[in-house]
Amino acid sequence: MVIEWLKFRVDSASREQFIQQDEKIWTASLSTYPGFLGKEVWIEPNAAGKVIFTIHWQTREQWKSIPVKNLVEIEQKFAAVMRKMNIKYKMIESKEFQIRKFPSKQ
Repeated sequence: MVIEWLKFRVDSASREQFIQQDEKIWTASLSTYPGFLGKEVWIEPNAAGKVIFTIHWQTREQWKSIPVKNLVEIEQKFAAVMRKMNIKYKMIESKEFQIRKFPSKQ
């Protein structure tokens, strides 16, 4: 399993709307691609203006096989909704993690 880890800065008053629209647009779109296993939203109690998404992919190859053109279209749709709702956001960090497999004890 591979984890796509994304951290965003968003106005704290708009955080819930940002998360809801991300679910409607990004998560709904990504879930149609092979290898998508799920997505979590992490919020920091002491940092209301930060949102972290962890997207779980079966393999890196499946994740990276999504056409860039499709990702651009999804982002354009999301950005248009954010503009309409007057919500400013910025991705401030992105990382990739892999789950380490431990040898089984016998």
